[in-house]
Amino acid sequence: MILINLLSVAAGLLGLFLGGEWLVRSASRLATSFSIPSVVIGLTVVSVGTSLPELVVSVSAALRGSSDIAMGNVVGSNIANIGLILGISGLISPLLVHISLVRREIPIMIGVTIVLWLFISDGQLAQLEGLLFLATFVVFTFFLYRFNGIDVEGEAEVEAEVSSIEGPPPINRAREVLVLVVGLVLLVAGAQLTVDGAVNIARSLGVSELVIGLTLVAVGTSLPELATSAVAAYRGHVDIAVGNVVGSNIANILLILGATSVINPINVNNLIIQRDMLIALIFAVGLLVFVLDRTLQRWQAGLALLIYFAITAIFFIQEAAAR
Repeated sequence: MILINLLSVAAGLLGLFLGGEWLVRSASRLATSFSIPSVVIGLTVVSVGTSLPELVVSVSAALRGSSDIAMGNVVGSNIANIGLILGISGLISPLLVHISLVRREIPIMIGVTIVLWLFISDGQLAQLEGLLFLATFVVFTFFLYRFNGIDVEGEAEVEAEVSSIEGPPPINRAREVLVLVVGLVLLVAGAQLTVDGAVNIARSLGVSELVIGLTLVAVGTSLPELATSAVAAYRGHVDIAVGNVVGSNIANILLILGATSVINPINVNNLIIQRDMLIALIFAVGLLVFVLDRTLQRWQAGLALLIYFAITAIFFIQEAAAR
């Protein structure tokens, strides 16, 4: 049984790598063909697509009554997206951050994190609160496309980035859309195989659903973001690398938790309210502080990664002490 689960994880990781590679290439080329900045693609199509595993896992867990996995998955993913994914991506290459992320999207990410904390302070994320999240996500996406993600100060930067995208014009849009969809499918399938294998292994060791949700499931469903952002950083598409993470964190709260709580209200563990939401907020605010100069340096990425590993270790130490 353990061998089967290990093979499931290995197959999932392969799907995540291939899916991330194809998604970044097609998304970048589509951005060029429509004269849309890569940051917009990263904040919408890529971030929502790579958040689909969180949606599948959270809805499924909520319907099965596993609220700790449903909620821990999203909160843990948001922590992992900044600490683990931007940590690894920033070590691969220092990340230049688009001005709109510093001025608009990262503050929005911080804002929705605070609102989520307020909503769940009574121990539940209700259907009405989920509807408000979904409505906010629609408005957020509309304004991203309406203003096309371009600030006056950033126009020259965007033009320079668009001109540097790989591949000679003209771009076959139909083909790139197909590649993008196939990449997303591979990401979702790969994440599901990875999560299933990891959860089965963890449960055989007697780990609680909350810790499973915050760590293994969260990291597993964040692997598409890791694959996508790491490949984007390696290829120099830094707006996709950072925009994907920020957009995913916003989508995780507004879209994933919104849809999940509308389908079935989520009961929230006190540890998430008292401990994990605080950690998620600290990581979000810390990211803004780090990138105020519009660059995430290698030492900052390394620090974020180190803190993430330390917090994960604490989760397991507290779990063992509580037995």
